[in-house]
Amino acid sequence: MNFTVTPEEVIEAYGLTNVIYFPRNETGDFDTRTAIFLSSVGLPTSDVFTSRMDVEDPYEPGTDAITLGSRFDLFDLSCPPESRSWWSLGYLFTSLLALDPKSGKIYAFPEGATDYIELHRDIESLVFALIELRKVEIDHDNDVDPEELAARFRDVVGTFDLTPFTDDESQWNLSLEELEQGIW
Repeated sequence: MNFTVTPEEVIEAYGLTNVIYFPRNETGDFDTRTAIFLSSVGLPTSDVFTSRMDVEDPYEPGTDAITLGSRFDLFDLSCPPESRSWWSLGYLFTSLLALDPKSGKIYAFPEGATDYIELHRDIESLVFALIELRKVEIDHDNDVDPEELAARFRDVVGTFDLTPFTDDESQWNLSLEELEQGIW
């Protein structure tokens, strides 16, 4: 299967030790393209996007730390019924990101919100955006104009997938506004 994002690009942006590869999952309802991408290209982790941690910790034995329903139940939080079987991927800034294993779509649960936002059409789009975000972080550290960085990110990522910017309250829109306002 061919992907636009390559393992080499992820490693170049994040380093080998900051890429998590998932074992190939043969679950019947798991999107094949997503499974292949996660096992061959991987998912980066950083201070801005923290991939899921060790699923055994801090959960008690017998807790399914991967699915949202189980995690939300553990913390006595309300979980939308359609999202109970989605998998936790990690946190982007302050939003919990989840993968619908059947469709391959990525959703965000913003901090304090009671619902979710569709954030990416698929896992490749998320990783593409994370690579572009890493470039923004580096250029920001080198004093490139924040408004220029935000515009570039919107243009490059939006050309690949418009979904991250569809909802005004998406984590990407909020983070880019903070960048433009000098809050970074």
